[in-house]
Amino acid sequence: MQLSPNFSLAELTVTGRNMRNVPGDAEIANLRALAANILQPLRDAIDRPITVTSGFRSPKVNAAVGGAATSQHLRGEAADIRVEGMTPLQVAQTIVDLGLPFDQVINEFDSWVHVSFGPRHRREKKKAIKRAGKTVYLPNTLTGK
Repeated sequence: MQLSPNFSLAELTVTGRNMRNVPGDAEIANLRALAANILQPLRDAIDRPITVTSGFRSPKVNAAVGGAATSQHLRGEAADIRVEGMTPLQVAQTIVDLGLPFDQVINEFDSWVHVSFGPRHRREKKKAIKRAGKTVYLPNTLTGK
């Protein structure tokens, strides 16, 4: 099932775990909104493929990867992405600069970007780092021209 011209349901539910990872109707609607409002406009603007490393996560998959119990991935509201030829900071900054209606954009460990679209519309811009073995989120780490 295509969620937008360049993003499929299969792509937004892929997992490296050998576990069932099937969203319900509400989660599919949220994934469609994420693709329409964030992922597809970003893809169109940068004219480069976007690799989704994590989208929807079932509760079992989320627990297996160490996701937070309140993760937006559980509701289909978030995706972790990479773009070849761009750093995570460049990807995150581009999302902000384009004025896309994100809820959160997080440069995670300078390895990938977590981006979400959801009803809270917090417009949070963060960077995740490891400090003493724990994840710490640094706020307002993008310039947001």
